[in-house]
Amino acid sequence: MTTEEADNGGRPLSQVIRARIQQAGRRFHANDNIADFIEPGELDRLQVEVEAKLQAVLESLVIDTVSDHNTQETARRVAKMYLREVFRGRYEPAPSVTEFPNVERLNQLMIVGPITVRSACSHHFCPIIGRVWIGVLPKEDSNLIGLSKYARLCEWIMNRPQIQEEAVTRLADLLQDKMQPDGLAVVMEAEHFCMSWRGVRDMESRMTNSVMRGAFLDDAPLRREFLALLHRKP
Repeated sequence: MTTEEADNGGRPLSQVIRARIQQAGRRFHANDNIADFIEPGELDRLQVEVEAKLQAVLESLVIDTVSDHNTQETARRVAKMYLREVFRGRYEPAPSVTEFPNVERLNQLMIVGPITVRSACSHHFCPIIGRVWIGVLPKEDSNLIGLSKYARLCEWIMNRPQIQEEAVTRLADLLQDKMQPDGLAVVMEAEHFCMSWRGVRDMESRMTNSVMRGAFLDDAPLRREFLALLHRKP
């Protein structure tokens, strides 16, 4: 038994965190954020646990991590990558969002993008690399958010294992909650490495999907204007 397990009553830290989530009646799917259930300092300790289990995976793959200098630190690097980089949207709280009063009572279409996004397929943990465009029709009496915050919120949502359809919906839900606009549109186009790197190995295919809310859903001319402007962008 490790010192970490001894401190947790014989359980690995991952099981302790899992129990907290279950006791609260919350989900912990691959694309759920669980930051509320991780106490200060625990992410470092969780990374050590993940490293040990990844080392076991390497050993089961019959990779010599003792004499092969290229893989001696692979388990540590991959554990850090998952928790601190490509999946950090699961483990870190949402970024703070600066809001500005809509002093001029703007209610015209604005488009942000393309924003480069990186995610991972929850089926194979292969990268998803693409671009996102966001269309907003603000309310005259609601606040606006800083331009850079769109990219930060995108990054927070996308840095999780998931399928693209759910990622776009999650992003739309978050923006809708933050801004309460009259209309919201999110379009994502991405390459899936689970198709280009493995499986059919099709290097050309892309997936594009969209979520339309409010005025973008009800007002066909507004929707056409957004899509027409989007298609003009590189």
